[in-house]
Amino acid sequence: MNEYRIALAGNPNTGKSTLFNALTGLRQHTGNWAGKTVSLAQGNVEYKHKTFHLIDLPGTYSLFSNSTDEEVARNYIVFEKPDVTLVVLDATSLERNFNLALQVLEMTKNVVICINLIDVAEQQGIQINERLLTNRLGVPVIKISARNKKGFPLLLDTIDRIVTGAIECNPAPMTYPPMIEDKIKLIEPKVRELVGNEISSRWVSLRLLDGDETLLNEISKRLVPEEG
Repeated sequence: MNEYRIALAGNPNTGKSTLFNALTGLRQHTGNWAGKTVSLAQGNVEYKHKTFHLIDLPGTYSLFSNSTDEEVARNYIVFEKPDVTLVVLDATSLERNFNLALQVLEMTKNVVICINLIDVAEQQGIQINERLLTNRLGVPVIKISARNKKGFPLLLDTIDRIVTGAIECNPAPMTYPPMIEDKIKLIEPKVRELVGNEISSRWVSLRLLDGDETLLNEISKRLVPEEG
């Protein structure tokens, strides 16, 4: 099988859709998410005898299901399991954008951090050490300019190497204050019984501690077999 699904996540105004459009060109179409009013853009990129199906997720600041957009983006990453998730960040406001990136890294393993608008950042005198970030985060970090198609060959090559297993992503685990870590230890075994290896039991445990009921509903709908 030479077809792979690549999800694009990012805050609004990071150039995520610019990247999607630049990569897919005219090979794209728009529909609606099942049962939702949120539009879904999909497109294809051909690379080294492979087809990458790109899915442009709604732009969101977090994945905590505070809105339909957030829920749609979160559910796609967690339950549809794209082969790679690209998280698009704005190079000129990395600190604010990293909130979403760190959330994605807790949810899924195969992640590429795309630092977009790198040309604008350099004009502002902002220097970004992507190698240091790669080492710290445990996943590839690539500087791009979606508008100028700068960094695209490296980005496509990195996606290719992840799907073929040449690059292994090992996201650095986020650690929380001891009180939260103790609670995670307490409930994670029970969560694992429920979700198995389908999704990250640690991430689900965190969401339960947050009281995320929409996630519970989604899990029971998708993962818990119906009594028959």
